[in-house]
Amino acid sequence: MDDPRAHAEPGDTGFHTVSVADALAAVDGRSAGLSTAEAARRLSRFGPNRLPAPPGRSPLRRLLAQFHNVLIYVLLGSAAMTAALGHAIDTGVILAVVIANAVIGFIQEGRAEQAMGAIRRMLAPRASAIRDGERRGIDSADLVPGDIVMLDAGDRVPADLRLMEARGLRIEEAILTGESVPADKATQAVAADAPVGDRACMAFSGTLVAGGSGRGLVVATGTGTEIGRISGMLSKVETLTTPLLRQMDVFARWLTVVILLIAAALLAHGHIAGTLPFDELFMVVVGLSVAAIPEGLPAVLTITLAVGVQAMARRNAIVRRLPVIETLGAVSVICSDKTGTLTRNEMMVATLAAAGHDYIVDGDGYAPEGNIRRADGSSVIPSPAPGPGPAPAPGPAPGPAPGPGPANDPAGQTLMMEVAHASALCNDSSLSRDEAGWRVEGDPMEGALKAFAGKIARHAPEPFDNWRRCDAIPFDAAHRYMAVLHHDPEGQAFIHVKGAPERLLAMCATQRTADGGEAPLESAYWHGRVEDIAALGQRVLALATRAMPGDIDSLEGTRIEDGLVFIGLVGLIDPPRPEAITAVAECHAAGIRVKMITGDHAATAKAIARQVGLRHPDAVLTGADIEALDDAALAAAVVDTDVFARTSPDHKLRLVTALQSHGLTVAMTGDGVNDAPALKRADAGIAMGRKGSEAAKEASVLVLADDDFASIAAAVREGRTVYDNIKKVIAWTLPTNAGEALTIIVALLFAMALPITAVQILWINLITAITLGLALAFEPTEDNTMNRPPRPRHEPLLTGALVWRIVFVSVLFLIAVFGMYAHAIGKGYDPALARTISLNTLVVLEIFNLFFVRNIHGTSLTWKAVRGTPIIWACVIAVTLAQFAVTYLPPLQLVFGTRAVPLADGIAIVAVGALFLVLAEGEKQLTLRLLRRTKPGPP
Repeated sequence: MDDPRAHAEPGDTGFHTVSVADALAAVDGRSAGLSTAEAARRLSRFGPNRLPAPPGRSPLRRLLAQFHNVLIYVLLGSAAMTAALGHAIDTGVILAVVIANAVIGFIQEGRAEQAMGAIRRMLAPRASAIRDGERRGIDSADLVPGDIVMLDAGDRVPADLRLMEARGLRIEEAILTGESVPADKATQAVAADAPVGDRACMAFSGTLVAGGSGRGLVVATGTGTEIGRISGMLSKVETLTTPLLRQMDVFARWLTVVILLIAAALLAHGHIAGTLPFDELFMVVVGLSVAAIPEGLPAVLTITLAVGVQAMARRNAIVRRLPVIETLGAVSVICSDKTGTLTRNEMMVATLAAAGHDYIVDGDGYAPEGNIRRADGSSVIPSPAPGPGPAPAPGPAPGPAPGPGPANDPAGQTLMMEVAHASALCNDSSLSRDEAGWRVEGDPMEGALKAFAGKIARHAPEPFDNWRRCDAIPFDAAHRYMAVLHHDPEGQAFIHVKGAPERLLAMCATQRTADGGEAPLESAYWHGRVEDIAALGQRVLALATRAMPGDIDSLEGTRIEDGLVFIGLVGLIDPPRPEAITAVAECHAAGIRVKMITGDHAATAKAIARQVGLRHPDAVLTGADIEALDDAALAAAVVDTDVFARTSPDHKLRLVTALQSHGLTVAMTGDGVNDAPALKRADAGIAMGRKGSEAAKEASVLVLADDDFASIAAAVREGRTVYDNIKKVIAWTLPTNAGEALTIIVALLFAMALPITAVQILWINLITAITLGLALAFEPTEDNTMNRPPRPRHEPLLTGALVWRIVFVSVLFLIAVFGMYAHAIGKGYDPALARTISLNTLVVLEIFNLFFVRNIHGTSLTWKAVRGTPIIWACVIAVTLAQFAVTYLPPLQLVFGTRAVPLADGIAIVAVGALFLVLAEGEKQLTLRLLRRTKPGPP
């Protein structure tokens, strides 16, 4: 964390991009800036102030990447062999499957990685610099180390600057630190190991000036800036392969090896035995390969993922890469940013301490609506909002207001209105409302105070706008307060002051009492209250006032400290999202650990962690603690720690990696540039869509359009549903292919005629897989999906139970197909009709297997299971009609070598399918009963 720019005095210490002595060389006096010639020389030396563009992939390369799969390679090889043997139909069907799969993948994954490009766009396009002794507007890309840059409110900082002047300068650094409140800036040097959020003498590229003005020396440009360093980290971060892709790759490799070994062995056996001519034998082996390879599986898996993507889109979650939807189902840890993710990224007054009483403030963001109540729960109903006439002012009570509780106390009303005056008048912000709700123009803390005053003044967004401001002293880090002079509608003058509690307590001699009078200031009491409120994770501001003669129009020459009356303390907090609290509880019920990683202070992080319901909110590791731990120690600490505060991008990246070292599947949420490297490293990076930076979105695989943490729980639920449906697709597809392959193997080993031809096998695999297999992609979420623990990261796609089910069903398929083929031959049917009966038997078995697989964890022999879903029955009807067409239409009979099946044999085929369902269901129920006996009951 050592950044010499942060603690060096300009002119005497080197920086990692350029030394100060070098930066100031050829500068004719610090105020004159660089000469044009010197700036050009340095631009040639250091290069433009921009980040390098990332290399992109051409559309052709992205399309070719879709074919990089072992199963696809085998299919292409089979297509080449069938084409060489003159089997054009087989070749066409195989290529149709391969091309369809490639097109789907190309469309869904068309967007290339653009994270660094998004960070580049955050650099300011223009900058105000001193050149040749004059202030000039120049392209920010032309800035060089040694330039002197002027900063004003609203500017985006164009490069990393060492501040030389700071007049009330406040900079919004949430994109780097995650803090929702602008950081106060000064020129004093800071410690060498200060984290980014504490480097008050630095202004970082890409951050926004929220208020005040300043002047700084450019010490780093382009890739040398803090934001450039994050970009460099991002380019080096490894993008992990999702569990599904990894498992499917392993499965495809093993399946390919097994198929090729079996095919080679059968080819050698047939050639040695001499049962068939070599060309016929070779075609039989190709048929075996076609039968064994689930060529429709890649397309159906892709469509299953796409269905999940559409379901997520309906929940305002945009999936950028298909496989991540399945990854979410395996998530066991969610690392969440605090600001804008668990919280609203909107400051709100939560606590008021005044005249010996504590008040709790309710509300929603910047809306000037909400209740104010005492700690005992009694409401405080303030006086009505001021109308066109004179507004109430400190002094005699305006009379009791209707309603219960303290509102009937005139002195209490006076105190509350005095708080409202100080909050609304010592304020430069404004509130406005649009379709999205209430928003603030200006400092977020001042916006919160304005909303607070509006709550006291009966929901007025701009209370006391009939008071006239005469003068003001803006907030400055040097004096740590803001003071304003106003005249009320009656001409009375008042000074209102807000600022750091310790500063205002030093400026006041008296305090406001509950009856509206004054009493000597109890400094020790108020210092204790400051610590109490700060311990709640709230930022504390103090309010004070002073009545002035009506002829005073300026604060010049006025000693602010003389006669100030301390009003009280307000505690401000970025409140948690209510929906986030519910979502965290749902994640815990699903066995998912939620951890907060934030750049904010530890006390604030603790408070939010308690409010959202994290498991261990009081155990906090700070950035300094993380720095002190090596990788092994950090890996041990991350398991039982749920709150990480004052973290940097390096820390977030290390934390994600440490959690992954335990075999955990990690999801990382965030919205700032500082989150981008960790988002990319995580198994599932989730960015906030509304308030998230473009860099965070581009580094993520999932973007929440509504910035709602609750959508993450929905994403996990959908991910688990997708994985269940994928396993159902596999449990339905593989027995079919295995049964087909077994028929060819048995026929070849025993020198029998093939009960089904290669082109008929392709018909079954292509047509039924894209109909019946596709129907499983739309299966709804099963009961208790979110009550199951996350599946292990390295759990194989084919578990022992699934493999046994595949073997059992495959054997039933083999017996049924050969049995029906033998039955047809025994009745004297010609081989073409016998093969047609076998073909239809396989299709009917697949339909009954579909209803069996839909309820693989329950019973299939229920009315609910039979009723199915509209998609299930639509696909069954479509397959049935297609099969009737292949069996009875002469043109298709010619292509597929089929014959019309007699009615009695058709009934027998359906009866075989029903018998299969009964046998498969009996085996399943027996297995489930044995498992219930061997497994202990729930704890």
